[in-house]
Amino acid sequence: MLSTSARLLRLASLLQSRRHWAGAALAAELGVDARTVRRDVDRLRELGYPVEASSGVGGGYALGRGAELPPLMLDDDEAVTLALALRAASANVGGLEDAALALLAKLDQLMPARLRRRSSALHAVTLSLRTGPALVDAGLLQTLATACRDCRTLAFAYSSHTGEPSQRRVEPLRLANFGRRWYLIAWDQDRDDWRSFRVDRVHGAPRLGPPFPPRTVPADVAERLERGIAYAPFACRMTLRVPGTVAELEAALPLWCGILECESATHSLLRVGADSPEALVAQVLMIGRPAQVVACSEPIADMQTLLTRTAAMLQTAGPLRPNGDAPPGVATPERACGNWNAPTAARVPICD
Repeated sequence: MLSTSARLLRLASLLQSRRHWAGAALAAELGVDARTVRRDVDRLRELGYPVEASSGVGGGYALGRGAELPPLMLDDDEAVTLALALRAASANVGGLEDAALALLAKLDQLMPARLRRRSSALHAVTLSLRTGPALVDAGLLQTLATACRDCRTLAFAYSSHTGEPSQRRVEPLRLANFGRRWYLIAWDQDRDDWRSFRVDRVHGAPRLGPPFPPRTVPADVAERLERGIAYAPFACRMTLRVPGTVAELEAALPLWCGILECESATHSLLRVGADSPEALVAQVLMIGRPAQVVACSEPIADMQTLLTRTAAMLQTAGPLRPNGDAPPGVATPERACGNWNAPTAARVPICD
């Protein structure tokens, strides 16, 4: 049988793992009778755990919300997951660094050595490459999330994709995370339509306004956001007909490639956007699949000229060295990923 202290820790962990426990179920889990469970619940209350009790059919125990945060009981996987998530979040969201480091220090003190080794393994062997500063501030995210939850209007300064400044008045709906970037989906009061806003382009502190009646969430809200990220902001656009279903192409093409739409049982439409004709041509070439141009914002003759210019540049390139080696100082995939000190024939790429 567990000692009293061990039983209290076990009871606290059980109450945190489920919204409601029947008294008989708790007694069975702890291997004690119902009277002992009641005494242990009273001890937890003295320690600051707001345990609520109810009687009758369906009665039992539940952990309520108190004025202070009681100690959390985490199992092995939960503790390791929390440590890894804190390290990842503090690298992508500004304003979390100090709190994340303090919480990680507490976890390290509490974790046994076997768990500390598991949680720190990824951090210990990870080489941090340049990713730039955090793209969004935690305080700003909290303000936007609160406005979404409480249906409060927002006013803020904003810069468009082209850098044009504006003042926006919106009814916020949802926050969305796409890679390292965050987006706010909201009803724009001045434009009388749904819009998506990149959170890192919001300047200053948004001003909370009066509450508004919630609007019906559009069924295609995810599609609207994807179009707003990958297609709508760009001046140069192209629509391609690509063999394959949407599901097949989604598995093969990167997310940034464009917007996929079903056209038939055998073909899909891919809508691609870019800042310039050159960037548009490069993005289309990176698709690496046969495709047919359905529509294009740029004259097809100009696009063909860009391709001809690229082909001419390759034709006039200097001769490559034996085995396809580039001249000294020119980066190649093997030099970037393989053994730099080995002879050319012995170089083996170490990245996929």
